Amino acid sequence: MQPKFRWISNRQMIGLVETKPINPMKSKRNLTRFDYEKSAFEGWRLCLMKTGTTFTRYFPDKKFAGNAKKSLAAAEKTLAELKALIASSKRVDGKLSAATIKKAEKLLANAV
Repeated sequence: MQPKFRWISNRQMIGLVETKPINPMKSKRNLTRFDYEKSAFEGWRLCLMKTGTTFTRYFPDKKFAGNAKKSLAAAEKTLAELKALIASSKRVDGKLSAATIKKAEKLLANAV
């Protein structure tokens, strides 16, 4: 089977040349990948906002022997637990209760 080719204009070709390489570890909803060559941090950031409260936790690759897939797995597991906690919680005046926020912060602190 021969590969399919598509003719493109010079204007499109210029755009193709200027693009950066695609990161195989793409960010997902509520999980953002940080890959900075010049900084010390490489890893995932979990950020979830519900009813005016933001929950954030960083999962650096360093804690997982430099393995991005393991840090992603830990972040996904924590995100699932956090979503389950928030879904099963009661609301007070349309916001999360103080007890739920404390439980969520404790869950994030003990993650990994």
